[in-house]
Amino acid sequence: MRNIFQLITFALLFLSLNLYAHKVRPVELNGTLRIVGNQLLNQRGVPPQLRGISMSWSVWAGKKYYNAEVVDWLTKDFKINLLRAAMAVQPDSGFLKNPKEQISLMTRVIDQSIKNGIYVLIDWHDHNADQHLEESKKFFGMMAKKYAGNPNIIYEIFNEPVHQTWPVVKNYSIEVIKAIRQYDSKNVIIVGSPDWDQDVDIAGSDPIKGFENLAYSFHFYSSDPNHQENLRRKAELAKSRGIALFVTEWGVGESNGNGEFNREKTSVWFDWLEKNKLSWAIWHITEKKETTAILKQGASVKGNWKEENLTETGKYVREQLRLLNK
Repeated sequence: MRNIFQLITFALLFLSLNLYAHKVRPVELNGTLRIVGNQLLNQRGVPPQLRGISMSWSVWAGKKYYNAEVVDWLTKDFKINLLRAAMAVQPDSGFLKNPKEQISLMTRVIDQSIKNGIYVLIDWHDHNADQHLEESKKFFGMMAKKYAGNPNIIYEIFNEPVHQTWPVVKNYSIEVIKAIRQYDSKNVIIVGSPDWDQDVDIAGSDPIKGFENLAYSFHFYSSDPNHQENLRRKAELAKSRGIALFVTEWGVGESNGNGEFNREKTSVWFDWLEKNKLSWAIWHITEKKETTAILKQGASVKGNWKEENLTETGKYVREQLRLLNK
């Protein structure tokens, strides 16, 4: 009898140690996301407040970081629970000219994000998406068919409309949403808003209806003099009109990616994000010489970055993510 008791005790101890060793990953914790009213919620009915990093355009200097090793490092060391894969559409070797390469780059980081148990934003990184409706429908239809039923996936269908009116953005979005919903009936879809994803209040006054689990992208650059209290009021008005917001891109510099990194202004914005429990991805993984770049020139393309490989922005982002995404 004593031997049986010892075996049971050992088995329970072994089980408890294994449960302790297995850290619950973000998607295991939050499950399939949904929109209820003006809030993004997880499977337990509470805001997940995802926090992570945006890859840079999948061309130019940012392209080389679209690999599994970088996703692993960002997950392990930066503690991200969200990665934004920003697929370039128009420039150089972007999707319009080289769809095969772009799909390969995207699926590489999407699949590794899924493997690591984090969420991933599939971003159609295009300022003129309304001019590329058929290509967008084809791409998102393909992605939805491939990843349907996978809770890690979030679709961002129009990065930063610039001069387009809300009716133009809305009509484009409805067609792309239809293409996604043919295959994926549940996962969250994020809709763009006019004027670089700032006029969310206008979208909120005439939101898309007839579909579930839609949110609207909201972008800001925390040190830009034009992106201060007036822009926060727009977001708050949009929420009061009943739409959910997702900060798919923000930066510590100014709207051109450069300028100063004002820590006081950034702190105000950061506190606002936390107060409103908004999910976000900060711009961006690149070694390009600009304020919002996370890496210094010469940083390894395979991750494993030391502190000396990080810019001031990179150090700040890493510190905040490691503090909050425990």
